[in-house]
Amino acid sequence: MIGTQSLKFSHRATLLRKHFCWFSPAGRPDDNRPVDNSHYSLVIAAANAAGPCAPGEEAAWGRRIQGLTVDLHLIAQQARQDIERLESARTFIAFLEKVEIEESSRRGLVTLRLPSGETEPIRTEQVGTDRGRALVERARSLEGRWVLVYRYNERKAGQRNQSVRMLAHLMDLGADGAVASTTAKKMVLEDAGGDVARAQEAWTTAGLPANGPISVEQLEQARAAARHVG
Repeated sequence: MIGTQSLKFSHRATLLRKHFCWFSPAGRPDDNRPVDNSHYSLVIAAANAAGPCAPGEEAAWGRRIQGLTVDLHLIAQQARQDIERLESARTFIAFLEKVEIEESSRRGLVTLRLPSGETEPIRTEQVGTDRGRALVERARSLEGRWVLVYRYNERKAGQRNQSVRMLAHLMDLGADGAVASTTAKKMVLEDAGGDVARAQEAWTTAGLPANGPISVEQLEQARAAARHVG
């Protein structure tokens, strides 16, 4: 069995070198550009997705892998943008009350209730886009639950000094709103302005455990302390 699998892999590698030699260090002799390993990895992933090449179908197999490679590249770019947006987003906890579609903008309009009792609206991208539609569907599946909200600001078109609060992601915290301690510590550190000592003092002052789930009430106490310590 191992020998057969090795032969199949060897045959597939030979075909890849033939059809995609520009990704290989032994590519065209007149091309001295450095090898892009990320692109080569995408080709390998596309070849695995395409499966074995049937005898006599090498050209069609190569075209299919080219198409899959481009698709994977676009997916990777979108994933990178989404991750960058999450890393720069502000986070807060809220109870998700309802989801509507705003007629004027065709965006999802999510109504959140903060632990303080105040309500806060936040919008998704337009529902005609894949991201907007996916966020609306996820928000609807989380109605009546506590969520960790990832929020970013988007400038209004033609209005430089005004922005709209936009939804980047929602993390389900359940019906009771229990937050993992690692996530809670990141939020407290954010409220402390990145000051580790200040965040640790706020955490201790609120009497929070080092590990385990943290309730919404406990976390809000620690966040308030982090904002006012010093």
